[in-house]
Amino acid sequence: MTITLYNDLTRSKEVFEPCSPGKVTFYSCGPTVYDYFHIGNARPFIVFDVLRRYFEASGFEVVFVQNFTDIDDKMIKRAAELGITVKELADKYIEEYYRDADALGVHRPTIAPRATDHIDEIINMVATLVEKGHAYENGGDVFFHVSSFSSYGALSRQTLEELQSGARIEIDQRKKHPLDFVLWKAKKQGEPSWPSPWGEGRPGWHIECSAMSMKYLGETIDIHSGGSDLVFPHHENEIAQAEAATGKPFVRFWIHNGYLLIDQEKMSKSLGNFLTAREARKKFNPLAIRLFMLGAHYRSPLSFSAEGIQQAARGAERLRNCLFDLQSAEPCDAPADAAFIEALENFRMRFKASMDDDFNTAGAIGALFESVRLINQKLASGAITSSEKQSALSILEYADGILGVIGDIPDPSAESDPRIDEMVASREVARQEKNFAEADRLRGQLLELGVVVEDTASGPRWKFMEDKAGNYGENN
Repeated sequence: MTITLYNDLTRSKEVFEPCSPGKVTFYSCGPTVYDYFHIGNARPFIVFDVLRRYFEASGFEVVFVQNFTDIDDKMIKRAAELGITVKELADKYIEEYYRDADALGVHRPTIAPRATDHIDEIINMVATLVEKGHAYENGGDVFFHVSSFSSYGALSRQTLEELQSGARIEIDQRKKHPLDFVLWKAKKQGEPSWPSPWGEGRPGWHIECSAMSMKYLGETIDIHSGGSDLVFPHHENEIAQAEAATGKPFVRFWIHNGYLLIDQEKMSKSLGNFLTAREARKKFNPLAIRLFMLGAHYRSPLSFSAEGIQQAARGAERLRNCLFDLQSAEPCDAPADAAFIEALENFRMRFKASMDDDFNTAGAIGALFESVRLINQKLASGAITSSEKQSALSILEYADGILGVIGDIPDPSAESDPRIDEMVASREVARQEKNFAEADRLRGQLLELGVVVEDTASGPRWKFMEDKAGNYGENN
């Protein structure tokens, strides 16, 4: 097994080999918890969840760290607007993050550190940088001196001059270089603060990730991920401060997902196309959201649209119908079809080959749907043996354990309502008689009751949406 990943530091695909055999150390930038996270944030949460799952399915032990930024300017401003403490704000939106991430099938991190719980580690790292001449204090603020780090700009492939000309930088006479960034901020009136060798203050944004990554994963880690918007300045600054402090390479593989657009436009509140993950999963099945996010290569830009998500919803329903029909099928006693089993194994190998090739989820999903087509053909024949059924279940369960786009299939006997059963039966009669207007009317009435009808090869089945009120998520 050889896994290759595109390394943004070297701009090339490289064979992935962890620092420690059999163990992957993986840090991914988490949310700033001042509000619900938006659908653009959901993309990295989902795609890097799948990369983690694939490593685990491939036999690696994965230590996955995703932080919460729980102190910064946005949090201080929002807490003041709401009349609560910054900690109360963070507690609220960390809980809300988990509600949305859990609903989207994102596995919880091995470790989920909060910046404010690691002030000692941050202060120690800043002190080391000051001692080594890579940082300096001015008026209670401590800045990293970018000119002291010769490799600054390696990730974004730009010189200091190019970075300076392309960045929007406020002139600050206290800095030795315009790109110098703050490691420690002096206390301002009404802000949370902690004691430090430079006076009361709080950490800057960039320092927290380096300090927490090194605490839990070591001075050199295997993978660091995040959105493309984090390449500069956040990840560039992480490299500089970490490597200046330790003298060792900080990260071996830097990987970034492409932007998520809304109907081909960048998401913005001013454009009226801003969509939170909470709002998205009320409108759309979370399984469809996952399938949509994984339907393009993670490094490619992706445009979120109603048409695209509806297509993904149909795909997710097809996957679920196949699994349901397969689970419900009664095996026959005929000899097993070796060609069928071999074909399924070939699809599994194509799935793995796509995932091994820079985490190509689009290719893996293509192999999955081809296997579903073959399985549906076998089911339609009315004869499937025990070994054929087991092979088919195996590939669906293997793929879903990595992609998370099928989900659990409920026991149809667990939900029963005579009135709904009658409406579903009437709709099926209308469909058989090609009275599609009546079938659509009944389907609409069922949706109003929070009921989804799925048409399968073995007949219709129904289930309640998550909240039984027409939404796929919570009402609040």
